[in-house]
Amino acid sequence: MREITIAIDAMGGDHGPHVTVKSALNVLREQPDVNIVLVGLEDAIQAELKVNKSSVGTRLRICHASEVVKMDDPLPVALRTKKDSSMRVTADLVKRGEADAGVSAGNTGALMAVSRFVLKTLPGIDRPAIASTLPSRSGSTYVLDLGANVDCTAQHLLQFAIMGSALVAAIEHKERPSIGLLNIGEEEIKGNDVVKQAGELLRASGLNFQGNVEGDDIYKGTVDVVVCDGFVGNVALKASEGLAKLIGDQLRSEFKRNLITRLAGLLSLPVLRAFKHKLDPRRYNGASLLGLNGVIIKSHGSADVFSFEQAILKAAEEVRGGLLRRIADQVGNHKNIHLGSLEEGELA
Repeated sequence: MREITIAIDAMGGDHGPHVTVKSALNVLREQPDVNIVLVGLEDAIQAELKVNKSSVGTRLRICHASEVVKMDDPLPVALRTKKDSSMRVTADLVKRGEADAGVSAGNTGALMAVSRFVLKTLPGIDRPAIASTLPSRSGSTYVLDLGANVDCTAQHLLQFAIMGSALVAAIEHKERPSIGLLNIGEEEIKGNDVVKQAGELLRASGLNFQGNVEGDDIYKGTVDVVVCDGFVGNVALKASEGLAKLIGDQLRSEFKRNLITRLAGLLSLPVLRAFKHKLDPRRYNGASLLGLNGVIIKSHGSADVFSFEQAILKAAEEVRGGLLRRIADQVGNHKNIHLGSLEEGELA
């Protein structure tokens, strides 16, 4: 069994070492093939290890970084000023091959900028994309891009589809994941010019493209991968998070309204617990920064111990599944698919 080394930005997120160190220790207990490098202020990490009655060893080591990228730091500060930040050092470890993947709960924009600067993109990929999972009737749906690229060309959307397909193949072990293009209708004539052109590229690509899908198809589980630009993807994600919170708040409010509703709530507790488990956003924590020449996972900044564990586990799964190799192979297979290669008149 090949060992996997994961570098963790121990200082990132709202809670820093208090969450990241404990999550790392839990993963080490559960995953015998995983080694971890905790990156950050050594004294702070050692103090947290002491609280958890643990210490460094053959599978756990500390890599000191003297600076921390704060959640509100401007990109130039994170990229050019704080060159010894825990975020930067985490990416450096991946670049040097001392770690197979990196995980951070830090500033999303800073993590993307630093990772792209340090690792560069894979050959054939113009822009990295943020991909994550949302719950669906069939399990989960992978959606990208979720905010890294606001303005995209049809070629970019094709690359997102290629990367999303490789991601599902690596994690879910589906060799031909189904792909849908997020649109305002299923018909080929719907959408703006970029989406129409992307549809033509996808139909010519040989990917398992199922055509246009609408927003509700994400939760129906109509396809494995939903592709969109970062503007649309981020709006869809934030709207979904807001709706989930609204439903939870409304349920709690209704069950607390009077004695009868409180009793009804007690009777419904098993169902409500199952419902909460299914839609618990902590289970889906960990967004993949796809297209980089290295595996980088972005955890939610407010992640608790369980949630951050999921991000670490996702990084391990991407390494086990050979994600970078799969993306490189897919790009190689589709490198000649572009608008100029389509027959005149093919575009809708």
